[in-house]
Amino acid sequence: MTTNTPQVGVGAIVFHQNKVLLVKRGTPPNAGQWAIPGGRVHFGETLQQAAEREILEETGIQIQAGKPVFAFDVLQQDMNANCQLHYVVIDLAADYLSGEPVAGDDADEASWVSAAEFDQLDINPLTRQLLRDQYQFA
Repeated sequence: MTTNTPQVGVGAIVFHQNKVLLVKRGTPPNAGQWAIPGGRVHFGETLQQAAEREILEETGIQIQAGKPVFAFDVLQQDMNANCQLHYVVIDLAADYLSGEPVAGDDADEASWVSAAEFDQLDINPLTRQLLRDQYQFA
């Protein structure tokens, strides 16, 4: 889908029992990599509402989303360097409420990941940097 308008995405950084909630992405961008769960913000949703809905749909985990902690762009270009996809993604801190991870929506897997497992997985570089720099995780 090519549009002239960036799409807004949201993610949630959720910790529970010294583990972080991650999903293995099943679709582009970054299919096959582990990352912070999330998705698109729907028209009329707050960032917090979107994060709570997306995390439930993608992982089966209920959260209470908080404040933004990180923002970044996802750009994909075609062979002629024309922008084909542009997301502005805002990651929020979130509190775990309930549930066990079950992959849903566009996730191939969903799991609580410990610091010991962190280096064993193909984790998206931005996710790795965010969790190390802001949360001293890994």
